[in-house]
Amino acid sequence: MRITTIGLDADDTLWHNERLFHLTQEHFAALLADHAAPEHLAARLLEAERRNLGHYGFGVKGFVLSMIETAIEVTEGRVPGAVIAEIMEAGRAMLAEPIELLPGVQDTIARLAPDYHLVMITKGDLLDQERKLAQSGLGEMFNAVEIVSHKTPAAYARIFARHGEGAEAALMAGNSMASDVVAPLMAGAWGVHVPHGLEWALEFAETPATHPRYRRIATLAALPELLGWIDEI
Repeated sequence: MRITTIGLDADDTLWHNERLFHLTQEHFAALLADHAAPEHLAARLLEAERRNLGHYGFGVKGFVLSMIETAIEVTEGRVPGAVIAEIMEAGRAMLAEPIELLPGVQDTIARLAPDYHLVMITKGDLLDQERKLAQSGLGEMFNAVEIVSHKTPAAYARIFARHGEGAEAALMAGNSMASDVVAPLMAGAWGVHVPHGLEWALEFAETPATHPRYRRIATLAALPELLGWIDEI
């Protein structure tokens, strides 16, 4: 079946994002250097993020709240107010960071837009994701935008039914193996991994190397050629 709908992840697929979290986490480690070693602090923060996903969801705000919670834990409740203030300011700085598109993204989207129904499928804070899309200059090239709390197979099935001919005629491309590849494959779509280099531990999943609808490309610029190959099989 010919691909008619393409879903594209946003963060670290269309524009840089994870590096901001890494830089902020380094600043967080420096703020609490007297209370915990960086490796221990990182492990505690990851535990807090895992616990809090169901409460705060994905994105900067949940990350900031998890940092504050971790700071309270590792200092046994003695974290100075000034440190909390710096963590909150770091979060505000992340939310104000200008968008920087990944190389080749704009040209690739422009090539795909005339021939496919393009849907940006992302998760995280609604206001932050809308801000990023507005700043990116890509908004007018997408037919639809779906901001979801979790990228599940059921969510993909609904999205591809709403914006096309169902999952069998759809392809999802993104940098997260768990959210952008495995989940759409389970829904019946193609899953294309576009690795970014920086990966959040909570997005890890085993590579579905033998799945007939799984492919890996080095950059998004290779997607048009892959689509041409898929349309011919």
